[in-house]
Amino acid sequence: QVQLVESGGGLVQAGGSLLLSCVASGRTFSSYSMGWFRQAPGKEREFVAAISRGGGYGTNYADSVKGRFAISRDNGKNTLYLRMNSLKPEDTAVYYCAAGSWTSTSQSAWDRWGQGTQVTVPS
Repeated sequence: QVQLVESGGGLVQAGGSLLLSCVASGRTFSSYSMGWFRQAPGKEREFVAAISRGGGYGTNYADSVKGRFAISRDNGKNTLYLRMNSLKPEDTAVYYCAAGSWTSTSQSAWDRWGQGTQVTVPS
């Protein structure tokens, strides 16, 4: 099974940008749909973005990040990315990557999870 490790989080001022990465072990990365979720303190984990495993790599975004975040994947490098622009204090959360069969907005539909990376945007 695939193992996922996120990186790229940190402290960034409002309006700034970050690039999150998620490296997958194993040789089956291309067979998974991939997604990003986030969990803010005291809140439930929520869907951020997802990208399909094929068929033109269709993407889906939460309304709160649409137009600011971009998800992409490089199957040759077994890596998933999340480019985050125009960051806001409400984007502060632990960001998790996930692997699964479908690009669902429900976390229960995803099979494998990384350990998370912290993103902090001070107000």
